Amino acid sequence: MRTILLLTISNIFMTFAWYGHLKYRNEALWKVILASWGIAFFEYCFQVPGNRIGSYEFNPAQLKTIQEVITLTVFSVFSILYLGEKFKWNYGAGFACIVAGAFFVFHKW
Repeated sequence: MRTILLLTISNIFMTFAWYGHLKYRNEALWKVILASWGIAFFEYCFQVPGNRIGSYEFNPAQLKTIQEVITLTVFSVFSILYLGEKFKWNYGAGFACIVAGAFFVFHKW
């Protein structure tokens, strides 16, 4: 559970670092790059321990799968609430395919 919490916090920072500047398209590029790098520092402060702690419970493929599911969940909420995007049915269908992929990664075969 600690791994998922740390990776979720990390991903919130990452999403703002990578996409938050899209609301400020009139700002100079160098400013948003510096701001993004500043935010990304905090992403790594949570991501590295999250993966390190998680590596005792999950293999690398499982850790990456967890990260991708978290990424899509966080980004979906971010794009709707922060960027004002509409959630379309095909986004949900694509997300469902990734969740199905996660099933195959975590299922004991």
